[in-house]
Amino acid sequence: MSEAEAALGALLGLMARLRDPERGCPWDREQTFGSIAPYTIEEAYEVADAIERADPRQLRDELGDLLFQVVFHARMAEERGWFDFAAVARSIHDKLVRRHPHVFAGTSPAPEELVRVWEEQKAQERAESAGGARAAEGAVLGGVPKALPALTRAAKLGRRAARVGFDWPEASQVRAKVQEELAELDRALAAVAGRGFDARARESVADELGDLLFSIVNWSRHLELDAEAALRAASAKFERRFAAMEALARARGLDLKQLSAAEWDALWSEAKLNGA
Repeated sequence: MSEAEAALGALLGLMARLRDPERGCPWDREQTFGSIAPYTIEEAYEVADAIERADPRQLRDELGDLLFQVVFHARMAEERGWFDFAAVARSIHDKLVRRHPHVFAGTSPAPEELVRVWEEQKAQERAESAGGARAAEGAVLGGVPKALPALTRAAKLGRRAARVGFDWPEASQVRAKVQEELAELDRALAAVAGRGFDARARESVADELGDLLFSIVNWSRHLELDAEAALRAASAKFERRFAAMEALARARGLDLKQLSAAEWDALWSEAKLNGA
């Protein structure tokens, strides 16, 4: 038995012990798929954060936390008689073999063909798992997880639609769509001006704002940029600059709540000049 096999076996044994009806942990025993799902999502984000920080030790630990989530879900499924961890491992193994015919079946597709082959295989698997003609009706956009971050899900939906020809040919056309949606948002705001921002007005404006955001995500896709990553980077930059402004204000004995718009603007410009 290899070291990896021994470590994984120990982890699976630990999970079984924690879920033991008589000797297990009360908290672990009462968990369900629904109660654990938020932790699974959180751990995936913490893995991504460790990667962004380029911290090998943190990445190791966060990958362990994420693996534990997989083991936890597999254990609960085994208790219900659905499947066990071995079935999970076999499933992903077989799927990867199917999706890499250029490696395991002796074919030699051109590099540009690899993504197309991969996506075709995924579409076929989605249709087969859903079953029959009913699955084919929604096969193009079917299976995109609703729990994905909104920007990521929007980009994925856009890519799916583009594969069957529902897309703009050029990035410049998507930019024009962004301008169109911005104008529609302005009109929605103008329509509610003076009569109060009631529930109906909020719904109308939110609808137009959503269209604008969706078009920006598709523009990002055409520019071959990740909208989610771009927004995360912008948020991180904002945090850095705001922290730099706070430091400048403290050094000068300024009260943040008393600053005028002009003073805030001056601090922001100074933070930028200082490289924040």
